[in-house]
Amino acid sequence: MFGVLGLIVGLVIGFMGANSLNRSAAGQVAASPPTKTAAGPIGSNSALPPDHPPIGATSGDGGDTGDGPQTTGGALPQVTAAIEQGKQKPNDYDAEMTAADLYYQIQRFDEAAKFYEAANKLKPAEIEPMVKAGNAYFDGEKYPQAEKWYLQALAKKPDDINVRTDLGLTFFLREPKYLDRAIKEYKSSLAINPEHEITLQNLALAYDAKGDKENYTQTLDKLRAIDPKNPIFTKGQK
Repeated sequence: MFGVLGLIVGLVIGFMGANSLNRSAAGQVAASPPTKTAAGPIGSNSALPPDHPPIGATSGDGGDTGDGPQTTGGALPQVTAAIEQGKQKPNDYDAEMTAADLYYQIQRFDEAAKFYEAANKLKPAEIEPMVKAGNAYFDGEKYPQAEKWYLQALAKKPDDINVRTDLGLTFFLREPKYLDRAIKEYKSSLAINPEHEITLQNLALAYDAKGDKENYTQTLDKLRAIDPKNPIFTKGQK
């Protein structure tokens, strides 16, 4: 147990020292610096470009899914104690959520997901652990599991644009891609807010991947009217 705690402590030090990045305007911490593709759908895992907003990021809708862990702001012993408390108090919702957030911060997504799931069992009516479990699985590139949790969250709050767009991404990024389903979810988001920039970008790329040039061009026109500096234009997309 001490060996495991030592590893966690080391990871927390390294993460907090080298990756103190804002996940969103709400001051959330970025979970994983993306490293692949020059231009792709908005998200926060390794399949997405480095200049894209993280999963759950908002774009002009004022929403906030609460989907990233907050910075701890505490001393290192408190961090270690919080993780251990989550293990020792499986019936304490707040302890489970805190441990999950800390695991998420150090990019231990599987462990984070387990604690979010445990928190969900304690308070099944709460949306936050559902969304965060989905995000943990998403950032771990386990898209079917992320889909499951996003769907549960949307069953309680179907008008959450960010979660529904993230759900669409789970279909776009998996192999093989489920492009029609991704497009369906993006359209559902745009039915709520037709000018949601992140969703428009993802929709355009889904049409491009499908080879639907007409809808691709039309979606690009809408996106350009909202933000001509969107990465889809600055990274070489037509």
